[in-house]
Amino acid sequence: MEAAVLWFCNWSTLAVCAALKLPQIRAQLAARSSRGLSLPSLLLELAGFLVFLRYQCYYGNPVITYLEYPILIAQDVILLLCIFHFNGDVKQAVPYLAVCLLSWFILGLHKGAVDLAMNLCTLVSAASKLVQLQYLWKTRDSGTASALTWGLSAYTSAARVITTSMTTNDLTVLTRFVIMLALNIWVTATVLRYRKLAKAE
Repeated sequence: MEAAVLWFCNWSTLAVCAALKLPQIRAQLAARSSRGLSLPSLLLELAGFLVFLRYQCYYGNPVITYLEYPILIAQDVILLLCIFHFNGDVKQAVPYLAVCLLSWFILGLHKGAVDLAMNLCTLVSAASKLVQLQYLWKTRDSGTASALTWGLSAYTSAARVITTSMTTNDLTVLTRFVIMLALNIWVTATVLRYRKLAKAE
C-alpha cells in the first residue's frame, strides 16, 4: 500500500507539473498582457526552484522526488520571457537568466554554500508567494493570474509532503513543502476572491 501511495504521489506530481504553468502562460498569451502577475514574485520563485534542484542533485536524492523541477524552471523562464515581451523588451530578461545560470555553478562548489542556500530557499520561495499576495491585495485585481495554476501548485506541495515523509524524511525539505502548501492555498483563494469580485462588478 505504501509503495502504491508513493508511486501515485511521485507520478501525479510529475504529470501535474508538466502542465502546471500552461494555464498561466495561455492566459498571458490570450490577454497579451502580464497584468495580475508580479515580476519580483516570479524571479523569487525561479531562484527557489533553482536552489532546491541544486540541493537535491548535490546530495544525490532519488531523481523521482525532484524530477518536476527542471520542467517548472523551464515554464518559469517562458513566463519570464512573456512578462518582458508584454512589457516591451525581452532583452531585459538576459541579466536575470545569466545570474540564475551562474548561481547554479557557484552553489555546487561547496557543501556549505548549497546548505546555506537551501535554508534560505524556503524563505525565498515563501517570499515569492507573499509578494504575489501583496500584489493582488494592492491591485485588488487577479488579472491574468491563473487560479488553476496556483491550485495545482498546492496539490504538488501536498504530494511532496507525503513523498518526502516516505523517502528521505529531510526536515529542511519537509518544512519547505508544508510552508509552500499553506501559501499556495492562500494565493489560490485570493485569486478566486478577486475574480469573483471582478465578475460581480
